[in-house]
This record gives sequence, C-alpha cells and structure tokens, in this order.
Amino acid sequence: MAIRGTERGEPDGGRRHHHLGGGRQWRRQDLADPRLCRHGGEQKRRIRFDGTDITGWPPHRICDLGLGQVAEGRQIFPSLSVLDNLELGAALPRARKSAKACLDRVFAMFPRLAERKSQRAGTLSGGEQQMLAIGRCLMGLPRLIMFDEPSLGLAPAVVKEMFAIIEGLHKDGMTVLLVEQNVVHSLKIAHHAVLLENGVVAMDGTGAELLADDRVRQAYLGL
Repeated sequence: MAIRGTERGEPDGGRRHHHLGGGRQWRRQDLADPRLCRHGGEQKRRIRFDGTDITGWPPHRICDLGLGQVAEGRQIFPSLSVLDNLELGAALPRARKSAKACLDRVFAMFPRLAERKSQRAGTLSGGEQQMLAIGRCLMGLPRLIMFDEPSLGLAPAVVKEMFAIIEGLHKDGMTVLLVEQNVVHSLKIAHHAVLLENGVVAMDGTGAELLADDRVRQAYLGL
C-alpha cells in the first residue's frame, strides 16, 4: 500500500501533480491520514506539508492545516440536503469565519447546487454529486486539494466538465494532487505526472512528456 524506495517533493504552489497507474499501491489516504504510513507498527516514512512534518497527525488537524480531499466515490451524505453537506465542509476552525463567503463562491461556481440546495444529496446525478464533493472540500478553505479518481462512474461529457473544473481551480491558484486512471485527460492538464507500478515510480516528468512517451501510449492508450 506504499510507495517503496522513493521520495516525492511536495507540490509547488499552483501546480497540478498527477499520479496514474492501474492497481496502484500508493493511496492518497496516506496523506489524509499519515497514521496509515506504517509497516509492522513502525513508522517508515515522513510526510511534510509546506515545511511542516505532519506524520502521525490526526486527520482533523491535517484538514485544518489546509489539506483537502475529494474522495473516490464522492462520499457525500446522501440523506442530508445539499446545503447541509456544504455547511459541514466549513466546520473546520480555519473555515468558520469565511463560511458565508465560501458558500457564495461555491454556488457561483456550481449554479446547479444553488438550485438544488434544499434537495437531498442522494437524489442528485453523479456529476452533481461530484460537484457537491468538490464544493464541500472548498468550504474548508484548502491550500491543496487531493482528487481521487474524480472521473469514476461519470458519463464522458461530465468527465470533460470535471477536468475543466479542476483546471479552473488551478488557474485560481489552487495546488492539485490528482490520482486518476483517465490518462489522456489527466496528462493534458498536469504540470508534473508520476507513473506508479506496484508501488514503485516507473516514470515521471511533465504531463506532455508522458503523453508523448511511446511506453505510456502503448501501455495505457493502446497506440
């Protein structure tokens, strides 16, 4: 479940980093909960965010430092309203004072959520639920967002929209760590990309470099 024998520097502000690979052993949960970064009960790795060693920190402290995540499968609260889901995202101490301004921003970014704010989240379409997951994350005022398979289970047109949203967040200054198996869309927007095979970094470089690499094209694109 870990990257073995490798060291990854933290993303520079405003960059998009992409990790790709089927059956990957690296998990973004290791950043969301560094207590998982253990083997046989012994700490084997260190995780630093913006110069701060967060190894062993509980998840709520990590989130309050500015690390946000949009989990695989969206992980919204289906029985709660859209508005309730968003307000839960602002429960972090760092975000409470800005909750109203953040909510206005999310509704401006996702007008469909504003239209459905009283609707139960579980009745939204897949694309709308992904928007809700992103909006809830933004309510916590993150400095870095980790996306885990944001295109999973979505229709092609919605996938294109999701990647446009991620690219738009970057243009607004957000640093993004993207874990995704949709190779073409991901590499087109990534500044830096890392290919993992069985937990080991097989290749890395700019998104454009990997997209043009014959090994990647043969293994992942069938070209």
